[in-house]
Amino acid sequence: MDSSSHAFSTFLLLLLTTSLATALPENKPTSGQINSNSVLVALLDSHYTELAELVEKALLLQTLEEAVGRHNITIFAPRNDALERNLDPLFKSFLLEPRNLKSLQSLLMFHILPGRVSSPQWPSLSRHHRTLSNDHVHLTVDTSATSLRLKVDSAEIVRPDDVIRPDGIIHGIERLLIPRSVQEDFNRRRSLRSISAVLPEGAPEVDPRTHRLKKPAPPVPAGAPPVLPIYDAMSPGPSLAPAPAPGPGGPRHHFNGEAQVKDFIHTLLQYGGYNEMADILVNLTSLATEMGRLVSEGYVLTVLAPNDEAMAKLTTDQLSEPGAPEQIVYYHIIPEYQTEESMYNAVRRFGKVKYDSLRFPHKVLAQEADGSVKFGHGEGSAYLFDPDIYTDGRISVQGIDGVLFPMKETPATEVKPVAPVVKKVAKSRRGKLMEVACRMMGSRFIPCQ
Repeated sequence: MDSSSHAFSTFLLLLLTTSLATALPENKPTSGQINSNSVLVALLDSHYTELAELVEKALLLQTLEEAVGRHNITIFAPRNDALERNLDPLFKSFLLEPRNLKSLQSLLMFHILPGRVSSPQWPSLSRHHRTLSNDHVHLTVDTSATSLRLKVDSAEIVRPDDVIRPDGIIHGIERLLIPRSVQEDFNRRRSLRSISAVLPEGAPEVDPRTHRLKKPAPPVPAGAPPVLPIYDAMSPGPSLAPAPAPGPGGPRHHFNGEAQVKDFIHTLLQYGGYNEMADILVNLTSLATEMGRLVSEGYVLTVLAPNDEAMAKLTTDQLSEPGAPEQIVYYHIIPEYQTEESMYNAVRRFGKVKYDSLRFPHKVLAQEADGSVKFGHGEGSAYLFDPDIYTDGRISVQGIDGVLFPMKETPATEVKPVAPVVKKVAKSRRGKLMEVACRMMGSRFIPCQ
């Protein structure tokens, strides 16, 4: 009885053990999973954080996790100071460019062996070891020194077996290892960059008079007045689209003309009484853009702005012709920087002053009248009404109470052609004695012929 019960209990125990073994999952390490004791986690918390950051930027964490899940790895890691001080800044910027991601990945995988090689296992002879980048490194031992020195390629191992973990080992090296493919790619990109950075230069000019090379023009200092006259810098004409205004500062990067023109137009609107002028500059024409481009190029402008009451007197015929609004405004822009004080002093001293306008070749006449400045001729004249509405050193806006028009040129009177003057040669007169001799001797006498 006892033997049968003992056999039955043994059978139940075996059955329970088999069922438990079948129900529990197998505890096998899975590829791509790491724990807190992994060599990759130790790399982040060691003296090699610069290398760990490069691994993250190269998007290699998942690849290394899969490699650790398959086998042990050996990492040759340069210390942070070696990457910060001894690495060429141009080469580092080359590695961090997004288009050079493959080069960065190849460089980092070149530092990792798919196997565990500790310092006691270091080969006594030079051996080739394949890296994760499918390149090969040489592991050697330098016996010429007093103590054995381990080397990987030409870099010395300064901290052998620095970090040891169950799935890998980290050796500290003195500098970064650079595979030949990455070095060639960097040299090729650097040579192309140096070629593309060379500005094209024209052939040297020869002076035809002296047959010598012309000297290049001296550079224009910042803030200097433009070399070309303002009429050469203007757009071709109101019938064509004006040249686009450059970005802030213009091509010479000295003045922000677009912002200054926008500022003076806002000042006109806030000042009150000059809304029509602002509307013409911004909406009816593209002169605001043109003025911004001129100021960005270094030119200065004085705007004689008619007020709304004066602009309301313009007829439809005066504004309906193609280009008429532009021509009207061009005649009210002086390519000089003038204030109320400077113009009044000028007319007080010289009586009448003619200012150039952007409506070439017409000029604006200014003269003193009733203690102020009067512009224009006769009935089409206007007085300086609101002085110095806006003055910033580049743009000056003076309010006037009328719209100015160029004086009409009177046709020249026709000159009747004058008949050519025939010059008559007077015959030489003879004396009375000669006449008596001629009558007596006839034509045989030579003086009588």
